[in-house]
Amino acid sequence: MTQYLLSVHGPAEMGEFGSYASKQEMAEAFAATGAFNDKLQADGYWVFAGGLESASTATVVDGRGESPVLTDGPYLETKEVIGGFWIIDAPDRDVALRLAAEGSRACRGTVEVRAFAGLG
Repeated sequence: MTQYLLSVHGPAEMGEFGSYASKQEMAEAFAATGAFNDKLQADGYWVFAGGLESASTATVVDGRGESPVLTDGPYLETKEVIGGFWIIDAPDRDVALRLAAEGSRACRGTVEVRAFAGLG
């Protein structure tokens, strides 16, 4: 089995309901994502998952110098950010891609699939 990071990308600028057009759409996506999470757990793919706070709450830490430098805000200026993620354990890339498609449909966002280095 190989572990994969399925990262959900969305707009950096969020509206009242995040990246969703309405409160109802947000609630439907959250319910569908919860059902997808339950399925991942029941089918044995689940390792960990989570949603992230807005990129504006980030702090970048650069500890390469004598003293760490802390900078408020995201590392990159970009139009899209990672809004959440799943870490799954899948037998191969095809299964990871199929699960990413299901997760994308559930959360209504695009999902990037990447294997962890050296794990398979």
